[in-house]
Amino acid sequence: MTRTAHDQFAKQYLEELLAYLGQVQTSRDVPSEVRQIDVYFVPAATPSTAPETLGVLGQMAATTGLFEVFRNAPTPVEIRTCKLKLYSLQGDLLRQARREKNSLGESDLPRLWVLSPSCSERLVNGFGAQLDESGNWLPGIYFMPEFEKTALVAIDQLPANLNTLWLRVLGRGATQQQAVNELLSLPQGHPFRRNLLEILSNWRINVQLRQNQEEENPELIMNLSPAYYQWREATLQEGLQRGVQQERKQRVQELLKFRFGSIDEELASIIEALLQVSGEELIPLLLTLSREELLQRFGRS
Repeated sequence: MTRTAHDQFAKQYLEELLAYLGQVQTSRDVPSEVRQIDVYFVPAATPSTAPETLGVLGQMAATTGLFEVFRNAPTPVEIRTCKLKLYSLQGDLLRQARREKNSLGESDLPRLWVLSPSCSERLVNGFGAQLDESGNWLPGIYFMPEFEKTALVAIDQLPANLNTLWLRVLGRGATQQQAVNELLSLPQGHPFRRNLLEILSNWRINVQLRQNQEEENPELIMNLSPAYYQWREATLQEGLQRGVQQERKQRVQELLKFRFGSIDEELASIIEALLQVSGEELIPLLLTLSREELLQRFGRS
């Protein structure tokens, strides 16, 4: 599978999560030769969700940042290309600040996060990246020298817990498989669960429909299948429930027309309340109560 298909999923996935914390822009152009950033994020002053909810991803989203997501481990050339995007964007922001007579400090400039399923020791050492010695960041996150404002995230090295779940979904093999299973085990009412299942399911569908099947696709489809089947079942159930509800509504409208000849605004206003009544009680009520009694009992106060 080419990066294009994975990019589409990764951008939707990160946009869904980071939108709770600030402004998200995918495929942002940077000057010079036109290059696109996978995800450009600016934190909101008052995010709608506490950053802690997203664990280490929320920690990364504490400041403006670029997120470049790789399906396969990047090469040194690809890392340098990502850094070129970062420096081009920083230059663009500084020029804009000068035009608007504002000032940007070092802490205001964006940081680059390279999200990779794995990072070899040679790649990490070659860029002089190191683990954070302060203890503020988890193992698996390697920071280049301070003023380069770049970090390599080896997803397979992250501890397997809720704090890293949202990043591990972007991994590969057993790492991704475990993360998807953890996502499925979240409570039904979890704020991220439903939308992320839909995004993962769409990714599986796109992979399965691709004509150029690659060796990794069967593994990827297997990893995403539990999310797809659970999402499909939930979607089918919702569709059935909507169909049943629509059928009940039509029956109520027919009975009201039968009793009273037509449905005016007052009768129409109580239909939703009538739908909350069980089927065993509903028909006797509609056939025995007068118009005034129905309006008094089910009308809005």
